Amino acid sequence: MSDAGIQTILSVGIPTLAVLVAALLNNSRLGDLRAYMEARFSAVEKVMDAKFAAVDAKFAAARADMERMEGVMGARLTRIEQELKIR
Repeated sequence: MSDAGIQTILSVGIPTLAVLVAALLNNSRLGDLRAYMEARFSAVEKVMDAKFAAVDAKFAAARADMERMEGVMGARLTRIEQELKIR
């Protein structure tokens, strides 16, 4: 093979090899980025789930208090109606 043929092969082969290596490394870095982002989103999801659970518990407690107050007010109203013979 002549020097011109070797030079042509090297001038085409080396940049091609460099591009291939760069693409493989870039793909690896993208995989690392994806794993990092999934971990972060999982952490945020856990925090949000905990906060929503706390809000749901507060709403449940408020609802129980309101139902208890409704029962008390209903009993008072019934007693007043009976005393005034409204019903």
